[in-house]
Amino acid sequence: MPQPQAKSADARFEALQNWFLQQGPHLAATLNLPRLPQGRWQPAGSDASFRRYFRWQAEGLQLILMDAPPPGEDCRPFVRMAQMLAVAGLNVPRVLAQDVQQGFLVLSDLGGQTWLQVLDAANADLLFGRALDTLVCMQQIDVAGSNLPEYDEALLRRELQLFPDWYVQHELGLTLDARQQECWQQGSQLLVGAALKQARVLVHRDYMPRNLMVSEPDPGVLDFQDAVLGPISYDVISLFKDAFLSWPEERVHGWLRQYWTKARTAGLPVPPSFAQFARDCDWMGLQRHLKVIGIFARICHRDGKPHYLRDVPRFFAYVRPVLARYPELKPLQQLLDSLHLPENCR
Repeated sequence: MPQPQAKSADARFEALQNWFLQQGPHLAATLNLPRLPQGRWQPAGSDASFRRYFRWQAEGLQLILMDAPPPGEDCRPFVRMAQMLAVAGLNVPRVLAQDVQQGFLVLSDLGGQTWLQVLDAANADLLFGRALDTLVCMQQIDVAGSNLPEYDEALLRRELQLFPDWYVQHELGLTLDARQQECWQQGSQLLVGAALKQARVLVHRDYMPRNLMVSEPDPGVLDFQDAVLGPISYDVISLFKDAFLSWPEERVHGWLRQYWTKARTAGLPVPPSFAQFARDCDWMGLQRHLKVIGIFARICHRDGKPHYLRDVPRFFAYVRPVLARYPELKPLQQLLDSLHLPENCR
């Protein structure tokens, strides 16, 4: 019996192709062409959501088509953020045609090579320097009146709750007992409180090498549709502690100091002490690491994508040193010690 999801995906791809052909005259005019030439299609990737991307290629022309099926996905935040970031001078895809009701977008193509594919120990200082300049530019955007969602207490707590709800219950098959619940609540309160005390700026929420493109100007920035108004340390710690690349702590510390210096020079509201900023990054990162572990478990058990769990040990490796640095985070340390974690996560 055919799977409904596969049939639905095929039907959506056909609908996307038909819609794209209907946009031909509009796209040709937008691109200053007499007509849209014949082209060919190929997959251009997907992500942890239900979005899919396709590259349409013709001689001398490449476009990206986003398929974001409603109601699970909504194109409007992407369109809004693309405009906001472009006005600020960031290199982001142009929205060339849109049908937000169907969940279809035509975008300019920033290229086929991500920073994840080229970043290494030798070029990291150069590339991360560019990424920090771009981040500082993004964080200087005046978001007054933008109606951006807020990284408020409710959102921070919902994200953290993904860890016990999905990783502990679904992946480990455990239910927290009363003492474990107490440890979790105490630790969560500390992390949420620390995040809410930070200055607030535009937060990309997934600012990492996989979402930065080798482009001109470099980098091109993708996957910004979930942007919020939130803690200033969130994006910079995400950049250096992601799901795919791990760096020595001393290099991360140096890059964080470099960002802190750039941010202060630009007038961004970072703490006056680098030690305090480094602490903010540690605690904000810890909130994100626990959330991501929960998200990867959810993607596995709810969405049928088990390969995401391969990166869970990397995030536990981020968590452990932070817990060891701060005695006040002992409740979270006790909770993790009480769980029957896989050997590679201990």
